[in-house]
Amino acid sequence: MEKLVVIPTYNERDNISRILHAIFGLKQDFHVLVIDDGSPDGTAAIVREMMQQFPGELFIEERKGKLGLGTAYIHGFKWATARGYAYIFEMDADFSHNPNDLPRLYDACKNGGADLAVGSRYTKGGGVTNWPANRIALSKGASIYTRIITWMPVKDPTAGFMCYSREVLETINLDQIRFVGYAFQIEMKFAAWKLGFKIREVPILFQDRTYGVSKMNKGIVKEGILGVLKLRWHSLFKNYRKRVKNTEDVNRESSMVNRQSSIVNGQ
Repeated sequence: MEKLVVIPTYNERDNISRILHAIFGLKQDFHVLVIDDGSPDGTAAIVREMMQQFPGELFIEERKGKLGLGTAYIHGFKWATARGYAYIFEMDADFSHNPNDLPRLYDACKNGGADLAVGSRYTKGGGVTNWPANRIALSKGASIYTRIITWMPVKDPTAGFMCYSREVLETINLDQIRFVGYAFQIEMKFAAWKLGFKIREVPILFQDRTYGVSKMNKGIVKEGILGVLKLRWHSLFKNYRKRVKNTEDVNRESSMVNRQSSIVNGQ
């Protein structure tokens, strides 16, 4: 088990079957984990049915209620690292991210020396199609704004098409990631950069969704604007590195478990 693609979904019945067939059609041993937030349109049911067609390759985690993009990915990251996947991808279900670019992101990490590969719209060779001019201006403006505030040398900091090496996700304290929407993508890259991991941008052509409804709204944009400021301020005091348990910590936790077990057994 080396490669897992994490796809959060909410009302993606028009896209989910097509995107899964496209990924498995690559024939490059990508596994897929769908994190569905209680889609009322039956997205999860479609995935469950397809699991019979792709046993041991397609998985689903179903959550009750719309809990946010960031928490969905973190759920998926923890699921993936617990099962030993070496490379974990994140991508959208709506074909704005082209499945054919998955091998290129993988190669950037596997053979290109990157710890985190970003599918970038704004690096040389990347681009956007089917977006109105005001959406492009907003996205580019957000990227420039983020780079100015955070000093992070990533041209597309809001990108949501990425490949992480397991080491990155095991090193970042995922419980310290606070943003759940637009700013989540920024915070994850920022955390990886602050911890010294190598980030490489791989040019992609981003295409707006053809089917379904966009999840972008004013609240997400607001979180992005204010979130970057909070991110920069908190970085002066926050360490994103997961604390490594020493022998004393392990012994203390073991002792607590034993005491709790004794209480339960009435000893």
